[in-house]
Amino acid sequence: MPTAVPVQLIGPDGERVATSARAMPSDADLVRAYTALVAARRLNDQAYALVRQGRLAVYPSSHGQEACQVAAAQVLDAADWLFPTYRDTAAVVARGVPAGEVLVLLKGDWHSGYDPYTHNVAPQATPLATQLLHAVGVAHAARLRVEPTVVLAMCGDGATSEGDFHEALNFAAVFRAPVVFFVQNNEYAISVPLARQSVAPSLAHKGIGYGIRGERVDGNDAAALLTVLGDAVTRAREGAGPQLIEAHTYRMQAHTNADDARRYRADADVAAWEHRDPLARLSTYLRGRGLLDDAGQQVADAAAEELAAGMREELFRDVTPDPADLFTHVFAVPTPQLIEQSAVVADEQSREGALR
Repeated sequence: MPTAVPVQLIGPDGERVATSARAMPSDADLVRAYTALVAARRLNDQAYALVRQGRLAVYPSSHGQEACQVAAAQVLDAADWLFPTYRDTAAVVARGVPAGEVLVLLKGDWHSGYDPYTHNVAPQATPLATQLLHAVGVAHAARLRVEPTVVLAMCGDGATSEGDFHEALNFAAVFRAPVVFFVQNNEYAISVPLARQSVAPSLAHKGIGYGIRGERVDGNDAAALLTVLGDAVTRAREGAGPQLIEAHTYRMQAHTNADDARRYRADADVAAWEHRDPLARLSTYLRGRGLLDDAGQQVADAAAEELAAGMREELFRDVTPDPADLFTHVFAVPTPQLIEQSAVVADEQSREGALR
């Protein structure tokens, strides 16, 4: 059964929680997570700026949820798979995918981003919960092949209201697929609060009906996330079947830049979460332990700025689209209809060229 209180190792004040019996991650893992947190925050800020400059069409920010993003990527081995949602750009980048390749999807570029097989990261899914079924399929295939692969599938609280979520959990449980379902509960499915979605004691409790172990964790505590997610990945890898982790966090910014969050939540509710910021929390803890100083902060900031500079360079590059690409990657063998449509477009292009 999930605990009544989410697992927490570092409190909002940056101090070690004395009542927690769970082991802390290593100092090296925490420093690594902090560096990634700084980069993730800078990624979110830079992406929002690029939206305002017209270089991105839309951006779903994970500001405030960066600890979930970083931990999800950090607990996986190279051969494991990550299945992200549209809001998990920071997790995809933390996994090693170049930010420029990730963001072209949100720019509207034709190729929609990165090669999933290069870093074992599935395409970011916009439809809620559909990627969970794909994740279970990959995990089931790995089990049949007797491979040590674990799949970590990310979703939000809104996805738990979708039928795909329940189908994925049921299949994974029956076939003991090595998949970790990671629910980032940020309390809103766009404008719908959690209380209007579920009256269960927690979202982690939803695993009980399927025979899946559920656990709750403070989603703004990077240390707790590394421990809880790391343990879940280990259990799945050792044959214990699927795991369900619910991280309690908060979406500090609007659903996307096209959303006005003030229409459905009060500024006071957002302000109440400001002192729980995952970045400040881990920074305070590391400085208190002597694991972070001004020089270390400068190194982390410099790496984050390098990331932001690369994003700007990639997204400021103008691309001249070729209309023929509309037909190139639809089917391996073009259908008669595609061939006909491609010929029409080619004819129009040739006529335009003749008129110039």
